[in-house]
Amino acid sequence: MLWIIIVIFVIALDQYTKYLASTRLAHYNTVPIIQDVFHLTFVQNRGAAFGILQNQKVFFIIVTAGVIAGILYYVLRNKPQNRLLLAGLSMIVGGAIGNLIDRIRYGYVVDFFDFILINFPVFNIADSFVVIGTVLLSYYLLFQYEEKRDGTQ
Repeated sequence: MLWIIIVIFVIALDQYTKYLASTRLAHYNTVPIIQDVFHLTFVQNRGAAFGILQNQKVFFIIVTAGVIAGILYYVLRNKPQNRLLLAGLSMIVGGAIGNLIDRIRYGYVVDFFDFILINFPVFNIADSFVVIGTVLLSYYLLFQYEEKRDGTQ
């Protein structure tokens, strides 16, 4: 049940912050929080990470739906008990759904966190949770996952 709460929380937080960015930030384009270091910058991202594969909406929708379906299938079929694994997968699913909602609704993803100091691509809450979830999943796979002799975990 914890994983469902995490997914809902991530989607709600992501959509709320994107709503704020769209309704308040879009008028200013960019708002410096720390001048020349960190700004809030409204961006309509029609690509993937780092803006690659611009205007491939259908491709992104299909791939994202496949990833979400694959993770949900794994969780529902295997019912993993490891909280770290469930948290990581839940964050990935929540973030993926958050960005998927934007792609279907607007044809682009709303991004707004802008680290100017290191010239990092503008990103959003969903992207952050996908990255955090991937780090947790990687940690689990590298340091906690143990396959039993019969091939189960």
